[in-house]
Amino acid sequence: MSVQVSVTDLKDILREAAGEDESVALEGDVLDADFADLGYDSLALLEAAAVISRRYGVKLSDDELENITTPRQLLTHLQNGLSAAAGA
Repeated sequence: MSVQVSVTDLKDILREAAGEDESVALEGDVLDADFADLGYDSLALLEAAAVISRRYGVKLSDDELENITTPRQLLTHLQNGLSAAAGA
């Protein structure tokens, strides 16, 4: 059985990583917005990677994280990592 990660799950991860509560708006179509435009710096993304690793067991290298610039790219990487783990 494979684990599915939704956009809502990703938003929860991003909020947790940035230390924001649920009242912070990550509403609307944010999947293709640059993390910088959403107010997420490299430290917040490193924390998001740590949350993803703890929660799902999917690791992101520094190089991979450097090339992920939008929530959609992060979600795709996470889903691909989960699919690869399920196939192993």
